[in-house]
Amino acid sequence: MKPLVDDLTVLKREATDSLINRDIFLDKIYSDFSFREEKKQQQELTMLTPVKAIKGELPVITQREKVEGDLFSTAVSKVRQPIESFFNWLNEKINIQRAMKVRSTSGLLVYTMGKIAIAFIYLIF
Repeated sequence: MKPLVDDLTVLKREATDSLINRDIFLDKIYSDFSFREEKKQQQELTMLTPVKAIKGELPVITQREKVEGDLFSTAVSKVRQPIESFFNWLNEKINIQRAMKVRSTSGLLVYTMGKIAIAFIYLIF
C-alpha cells in the first residue's frame, strides 16, 4: 500500500511535468516561491495563488502591501470559485470522495467517470 502524500508533494513530483506555457490558479498551500520560479523558467508555467502572509514580516511592509495582495487574492479566488462550487456540488450529489475500496488507477478512473455520469443523470432528472 502506498503511503498517503499531500497535494503539494504530488504537484511537485508529477502533476506539472507535462504542462507547458500555462497559467494555473491554485490555493494558498501552493505558494512555494522557489518551486513557482523554477517551473516558470523551465516550462513557462505561471502559478497564481492568493497572497499568503509572510511570517516575521514587518507590520509596516504588511500594511503597505495589503491592498495589492487583497486585490490579487480576490482575482485569483474569482477564477477558482466556480471550479470549487462545481466540485462541492459534485461531492454533495454523489459523495465522489468516498473511494475507499478502489485499489488501482484504472479502478479509480472507472469509479470517477461512473460517479460523474450519475451526477449528470441527477442533473437531467
